Amino acid sequence: MSAPPCSTDIAVTGLGVVSAAGVGAEATWKSVVSGQPSARLLPELSGLPADFACVIDELDIAAGLGANLARRTDRFTQLALIAGAEALSAARLDPADWDGARVGVLIGTAFGGVSTLAGQAVRAHEGSPVSPVTVPAALANMAAGVLSLEWNARGPSLAVATACASGATAIGLAASLLRDDSCDVVLAGGAEAPVNRLLAAAFARMDALSVNRARPTAASRPFDAERDGFVLAEGAAILVLERAADAAARRVPALARLAGFGASADAHHLTSPDPEGRGLERAVTQALRSAGAEPGDVDHVNAHATSTPKGDLAEATLLKRLFGGGVSVTAPKGSLGHTLGAAGAIEAALTVLSIGEQTVPPTANLEEPDPLIGLDLDLVAGAARTERVRLALSNSCGFGGQNAVLAFIEA
Repeated sequence: MSAPPCSTDIAVTGLGVVSAAGVGAEATWKSVVSGQPSARLLPELSGLPADFACVIDELDIAAGLGANLARRTDRFTQLALIAGAEALSAARLDPADWDGARVGVLIGTAFGGVSTLAGQAVRAHEGSPVSPVTVPAALANMAAGVLSLEWNARGPSLAVATACASGATAIGLAASLLRDDSCDVVLAGGAEAPVNRLLAAAFARMDALSVNRARPTAASRPFDAERDGFVLAEGAAILVLERAADAAARRVPALARLAGFGASADAHHLTSPDPEGRGLERAVTQALRSAGAEPGDVDHVNAHATSTPKGDLAEATLLKRLFGGGVSVTAPKGSLGHTLGAAGAIEAALTVLSIGEQTVPPTANLEEPDPLIGLDLDLVAGAARTERVRLALSNSCGFGGQNAVLAFIEA
């Protein structure tokens, strides 16, 4: 593999994750590595075709953030704050010590504060007073805005919306702020809290959700012959990105390096992917080119694979065409469910951890690969695999034909 053509190496110096699999990067990683699914029945979704989801238990928002901040923010912002705090701690950064004008925040989200908006819409319909914080809580930019406010980050503060590719897109765009010297540190990732009756009903009407009520823990099953849709989930992940030279000057080890990023549009359909995966292929090719790499250099792919019939097949078609069986492939949504705009960020964090731990987690619930996908992909299932991971890709796709691919390499 040749050296990346970009003039600046980008280091990942910290990461934070909060998911249904666990609060904190370590807890989430251990659960995903064990292949443990996290979906469960939810009383608040009773009566809907899919009355189960992946939600975060035992999370005391008020204790962690303070009652006032918890009252004024939507859950997606709260999750971003928790993940961000962990990422800053891991990167050994203290906002009291930095030049806030040189710190950027990019947070991807598909729906922003939709739970606040849905809940307050019901109150308005009933004739009850709506909350005075409805608007600021619901705005899609508020995760980025609140993180900037809480940590005096006065550089670019941006909300990124590319549907379920949002978190990955935010990370990819963050690197450009470092390379053009707009920032010295960027907090980048995604956050989503979409588990409510409105979205559960809407996705069900699209036949996008699994309706496997008999076995909710087995409902999210990427690449499996019995998959029937995705499982709605909440979560957040934040990565701290710095120029590698700056991290070295601070004597902070890099967890991995972000070597490449690619983005593309299918221009095919509002909600269905290009069945041949041609748009995703362009994003993969671009990410590899910017990393100075070829398909043969890739060791591992963290797949977008949501457990939908069309989406998984399209991605598998692309992976077989580019890599054959030469790379290990995993799909964390079997464990985590689909966190929509946060998925790309959470999976980027897991990809970084795969490089650091030299371990590929299994795809939970993958029991019998879809024969249309074929058996020639190296799908990791059943148990985690220890292997050399030098270059890994994290794929993300979204409605509107959005594609984003991140290429990470060993530090």
